[in-house]
Amino acid sequence: MTEFDVEQVRQDFPILQQQVNGHPLVYLDNAATTQKPESVIQAIVDYYRNDNSNVHRGAHTLSDRATEKFEGARTKVAEFINAPSSAQVLWTRGTTESINMVAATWGRQNLQAGDRVLVSALEHHSNIVPWQMIAGAVGATVEPIPVDASGTLDLSAFRQMLDARVKMVSVQHVSNALGTIHPIDDMIAMAHAVGAKVMIDGAQAISHWPVDVQALDCDFYAFSAHKLFGPTGLGVLYGKRELLEAMPPYQGGGEMIETVSFTGTTYNQLPYKFEAGTPDIAGAIGLGAAIDYLSQLDRRGAAAHEQALLKYAEDKARQTEGVKLIGTSPYKTSVMSFVLEGAHPADLGMIMDQQGVAVRTGNHCAQPIMDQFGIPGTVRASFSFYNTFDDVDRLFAALEKAKQFLQ
Repeated sequence: MTEFDVEQVRQDFPILQQQVNGHPLVYLDNAATTQKPESVIQAIVDYYRNDNSNVHRGAHTLSDRATEKFEGARTKVAEFINAPSSAQVLWTRGTTESINMVAATWGRQNLQAGDRVLVSALEHHSNIVPWQMIAGAVGATVEPIPVDASGTLDLSAFRQMLDARVKMVSVQHVSNALGTIHPIDDMIAMAHAVGAKVMIDGAQAISHWPVDVQALDCDFYAFSAHKLFGPTGLGVLYGKRELLEAMPPYQGGGEMIETVSFTGTTYNQLPYKFEAGTPDIAGAIGLGAAIDYLSQLDRRGAAAHEQALLKYAEDKARQTEGVKLIGTSPYKTSVMSFVLEGAHPADLGMIMDQQGVAVRTGNHCAQPIMDQFGIPGTVRASFSFYNTFDDVDRLFAALEKAKQFLQ
C-alpha cells in the first residue's frame, strides 16, 4: 500500500463491515479508542495459538519466540517515536498508568513544599488527579494554564506563570475533549528555560502524525496502544535516560529485580526496573503489528484526509440550526465537539446510536473545561483515516432525526 485510499483502508478493519441497529456502522468515537486492522487481530491470535509463553524466563523455544516478538515490539516503538534507545521505552497499562508512574516516582523524589506543577485547563482527569495526589502529599500545588474561549491554550499566560518554583509542566499534545493541538515545542523550551521538566500526554496525537521525542526534547512522553490501532490494556512511557535511571521503581515484584535477599534488594536495569510481573505480551505484539500496519500507509495523506473530514463536518455544523461548536481553535486535529440547543448530549448520543452512528457524549473526563464553558458535556465526533465523507453525512442525518424527537 503506497498511496492513501480510504475505501481500500476500510477493508482492513473487519469491525467496520457490520450493521448496528439495522444500519451500516458509522464509527466516530476514535478519540476513545481506534479500531484494529485484521493484521493486528491476527498477530494476537497467532501469539496465543503458536507462541504462548512467558518472556525472558523460559529455557525453551516458545519462550524464546515470545521474547523475540515482545522485545521486537519495544524496538519498533522506539523507532516509531525516535527514542535514542529501546531501554527508554517502558511498557505500562496505558497513558493513565504512565502519568501515575511519573507522578509517583519522579514526583515523590523531586517535588517539595512550595513547588508548582502546571497543567492546562483542558487536561484529561488522568493528567490532573495524579499530580494532585502527589502535590497534596508533599505540599506542592497544581495550577491550570488558562485556555481562551476558542479552546486554545494561552501561551502568554503560560510564560508569565513560569518561575523557578515550577518543577513540572504536564500537558496533552492534543486535547481529547476539543481536539486542540497544544504548542508543545514552544512550551517545552520555555519550561526548560526555568529548569522545569515536561511530561507530554500523547494519547490523542500519536495516531495522527509522526512523533519525534528527541526533536521535541520532552522529558517524558506517554501514549496508549488502543488509540494507535492496537489492543487495550497496554501503554508506553518514554523517558530521558538520566531521569529514568534516577527514579525509584514504581512497583516491586518479579522481573524488576537483579538480586533479592532479606538483607537488601538491588534493581534491574532499564527498562525492566519499571516492569514488575508478567507483562501484557500479546498486547505488545499487537502494538508492534499496528506500527507495522501504519508504516505501510501514506501518513501524510491520511492526516490530510482527516483534516478534510473535520473541515467538512465543522462547515456542516455551522450551517445546522441549533448546533454550537465547542472548541474552535485554529489549531485542531480531527475532533468535533458540539451541543444542540434544548437537547442533552446523552439523549443525542442514544438516538444517533439507533441509526448506527457511534459518538461519545459527556464531559470526556475533562470536567474543568466543561465547567469553563458552562455546559455538562458535549457530543464528540472524532475521525480517523478510515472514516468517509458519507460518515459525516450520516452523522448529520442522524442529528436531524434526533432534533425531530428532542426539539
